[in-house]
Amino acid sequence: MRPFLVLLHRWFGLFAALFLCVSGLTGAVISWDHELDEWLNPNLFDAPGRGQPLSPLELASRLESAEPRLQIRFMPLAVEPGHAFGVFVDARLDPATGQPYPLGYNQVALDPVSGEVLGRREWGKVSLDREKLLPFLYKLHYSMHIPDAFGLQLGTLFMGIVALVWVFDTLLALWISFPSRNSWRQSFAFRWQAGGHRLNFDLHRSGGVWLFLLVLMLAITSVSMNLKEQVMRPVVGWFSELSPSPFAAAANATVNRKNGPKMKMDEIVALAEQEARRHGIAAPAGGIFHERLSGVYAVGFFEPGTSHGDVGLGNPWFHFDAATGTLLGRDIPGTGTAGDIFLQAMFPLHSGRIAGLPGRILISLCGLAIAALSITGVLIWARKRRARQDSSKRRQTKREPSSPPHPAGEIGGDCRGR
Repeated sequence: MRPFLVLLHRWFGLFAALFLCVSGLTGAVISWDHELDEWLNPNLFDAPGRGQPLSPLELASRLESAEPRLQIRFMPLAVEPGHAFGVFVDARLDPATGQPYPLGYNQVALDPVSGEVLGRREWGKVSLDREKLLPFLYKLHYSMHIPDAFGLQLGTLFMGIVALVWVFDTLLALWISFPSRNSWRQSFAFRWQAGGHRLNFDLHRSGGVWLFLLVLMLAITSVSMNLKEQVMRPVVGWFSELSPSPFAAAANATVNRKNGPKMKMDEIVALAEQEARRHGIAAPAGGIFHERLSGVYAVGFFEPGTSHGDVGLGNPWFHFDAATGTLLGRDIPGTGTAGDIFLQAMFPLHSGRIAGLPGRILISLCGLAIAALSITGVLIWARKRRARQDSSKRRQTKREPSSPPHPAGEIGGDCRGR
């Protein structure tokens, strides 16, 4: 049984190693994506204007009026002092072709005082330019930039499959790291003085044992990030009742998705604020998101600059039908069924934000450790592969008989016959 499990671990690990190495390194960086992005691109985040800022809804209205080919997808509902007003946008559909207008960007930075456009960029584009570097790394982390096709986000789905393999491989690795009861101490030890292959082996095996719970947590939350509807919700639903997904509830929405939502943003925000007061939420409305394909508006409640949630289970969000304003669902951290709360914890755990700044530091270090585990695993496989090849060559050499000497009659006879 053990040889079979070792074989599974080898091939699971080799399949996932490159992708986990890239995701680990990028994850260590994007734990600080907002801070690094702001440092690299002050033109997109710093506001030069001085004076009373316009309201976020007014800024959005002016942008959509000036650029009729776009519509707001996400925008904050408060202006951070000294910061630009950044929004994400989608291209509207061209009535002549039925296809989206070619915008060439999906993120816009506005001066909150004048409404002037400070900059535009395409978030997630494959580019190492300083303006696009952090978004490029962020998207690389969860999709490897595999392009969408057949109406599917193939990169997200593929990395979800990698995450599933990672979950099983992590469990396999723990099992085979303890070959016997008598040698369990060795599975925690590092032979620092040995160096070379022995130390590399210990870094892989013992490092994985020490970090097992953290690695397993990141693997499971990766599945949730990429395959929430396809895998995580069905699996969690076996053990606990779940509140209906607002996106599933909107499947039969009457919104005309080609023409955009019928409800206006300010109307949705007003409805969300009423719901927030009913549930005793003190935080202000912090951001609004429009999912065009599903016809859903979502309004989150948080202080300016904390859209990801800085600690705990994140921010409360309310979801509405974009056509009728009907409340489709609420996601209030710490409420709902046990399964709901488990799913609420996925992103905060994966990002480390559940523990605030110390958690983000820990996740950055774990990203580096995952890359190291992937590299050491490949090195172990490569060394064993070379050893097997060398052993096979030696056995083959031993089996091959030496060339027999030429019969004397053949050569000597020719000489004598001349």
